[in-house]
Order: sequence, then structure tokens, then C-alpha cells
Amino acid sequence: MIDKILPLQFIAKSPFYGSYKKMRYRLIRQEEKLNVCIYPEPFGFEATPDDKKQFFDFAFSEEGYEEALALLNRKYKEIDWEKEELSF
Repeated sequence: MIDKILPLQFIAKSPFYGSYKKMRYRLIRQEEKLNVCIYPEPFGFEATPDDKKQFFDFAFSEEGYEEALALLNRKYKEIDWEKEELSF
């Protein structure tokens, strides 16, 4: 499962892109929020169609970061990432 990736201070300065098995994700600071996007492989964020992405907002805080990581783990379990065509 996905544990703490990087210190929150890193994400404050630069978007973070990662993956877990076939699930890809992006964490980025937008104003005072932590925006999380999940999307399927094989493409990167920019090349993945918008209808294949899910976005979530959390407070930009340690608590919000913990909630974001919990969401990533929950979404990994909820969605069959092996399917070619995902329907959110």
C-alpha cells in the first residue's frame, strides 16, 4: 500500500507524480488545498484523457495529506485497475 511518499513541504514546491501497480496519481498544491488526481496506466497525466481522471481536494496540512494517502489506498482497492477500459 501507499505510505507517506515525501514530506508535505516537497509537494508545496513541486507536483508529485507516482504510481502503485496500475494506478497512477498526482499530488499538487493548489492555493491552500492539496489536489489529488488518480488515473490508469499506461499514459502520464497530460496524455491521459480527462474522462479517465478523478480529482479530490484536501486541506494542505499534515492531516489533509494523511487523508489523501488513505484515499489513494481506498481507491486502489475499490477499482479494478487491470481492466483496459475503466469507468469511474
